[in-house]
Amino acid sequence: MDRRSFIANLGVTTGGIALACSSLGKRSDVYARTGNLTEYKAFGFGPIAPTASANTGETFLSLPKGFEYNVIGKKDAAMSDGRMTPPLHDGMHTFKVGSELRIVRNHEVYGSRSPRPGAGIGTSNHYDETCGGGTTTLVIDPKTRTVTRDFVSLSGTLINCCGGPTPWGSWVSCEETTLGPTVRTGSKGEKTGGFPKPHGYCFEVPASSNSTVTPVPLKAMGRFTHEAIAVDKKTGIVYLTEDYGSAGFYRFIPKRNKRLAEGGVLQMLAIKDKPQYDTRTGQKPGINFDVSWVTIENPDPAEADVDPNVVHKEGIGKGGARFARLEGCCSCDDGNIYFSSTSGGDNKGGQIWRYQHVKKDEGRLTLMFESPDRELLDMPDNVCMMPKSSLLFMCEDSDYLGEDNSPENFVRILTPDGRIADFARNIVPKLERAEFAGATFSPDGKTLFVNIQQLGATFAVWGDWSRFKA
Repeated sequence: MDRRSFIANLGVTTGGIALACSSLGKRSDVYARTGNLTEYKAFGFGPIAPTASANTGETFLSLPKGFEYNVIGKKDAAMSDGRMTPPLHDGMHTFKVGSELRIVRNHEVYGSRSPRPGAGIGTSNHYDETCGGGTTTLVIDPKTRTVTRDFVSLSGTLINCCGGPTPWGSWVSCEETTLGPTVRTGSKGEKTGGFPKPHGYCFEVPASSNSTVTPVPLKAMGRFTHEAIAVDKKTGIVYLTEDYGSAGFYRFIPKRNKRLAEGGVLQMLAIKDKPQYDTRTGQKPGINFDVSWVTIENPDPAEADVDPNVVHKEGIGKGGARFARLEGCCSCDDGNIYFSSTSGGDNKGGQIWRYQHVKKDEGRLTLMFESPDRELLDMPDNVCMMPKSSLLFMCEDSDYLGEDNSPENFVRILTPDGRIADFARNIVPKLERAEFAGATFSPDGKTLFVNIQQLGATFAVWGDWSRFKA
């Protein structure tokens, strides 16, 4: 991303932020008086309409005129390593490895949430062979936007929801569960857990790997319901989100830069002079908070087997802030971190937050956008920034029913001045409720890759990215 980044356009200076907040405030006032969302909407790339894929002829997406897409990497298709493509595609990222374009892609497979011998998606190097989650790596021809080679790159993990890229060319895949050896019994007598190994960790997968990696749980990065990570390339600090009703925003300070497996310190964000501050409701877009950090003394508690909130409770007990279901997270070259609170806000339609590092143990948190109406934006999940632009792409995981009482899930775009544009809509027959996931641009910015999770398909989307209109 160049210096005309999302935050630069909003304004790093006090005056710039004040101007953006003023604009948001005026729109909020208009909406409160009239219920009209017009002032919140951007033209974007234009109206969207059902579009058939260029390579298969299937119609899965509505897109703006002039945009095309290929369907690639579908579930149950045979891969180059002889394995079948796993289902439930989720978070992913694109990498340039030598002359190759590669995608490392998560699979949020959980099965019955109990052990299934032989479930590992690879042939070897399983972390826990009774679990069917992990990652696959796809080598993409950038000209044809099709897969030339694909294989399992992480096997034997559980509920790999999202994660994030590192500046040194690897993908960190995150488990969204803390199930482990202990058997849990639910309120209706259902049993989960009983796995040979504990889960709830992050795993690093080099994009350059050509086979299944030897999995190493990054235990110092915490055992909780992980969602995504983002790395500040200037400091090497890793920021982490937690997908739970009361969630924390964390940072991991490695002992050695680029050496996550060597350990480090895990901390939770706290609002200065406001211990246990609750950001989930009652917030005004544009509001700023000074931030401090509280240290998690026990990032890998055995009790997480039966209580997924053990790490969270320690942080909250020390004054950490509460968020509503933190999911997507991405970083920019200027070190700013953007993350989504999927069900945050007064109507639970979602919030977009920005964290700005100030100095060693201090930072600033800003609420960049809160959905005023679930028709405009509903439950943003994975997020990414379009290269050399100021546009934040957001994948919806929505349960909202539109005006015609039909399910709606979109890829939406947030502009620097707080307007929303529609880019894509899921129109898969009988799977309209399925979420978008894993939005990521190719390094040259020419192709957007994104998944529809329950369909188990990845899309390569291209068109004239220069014609966006606010």
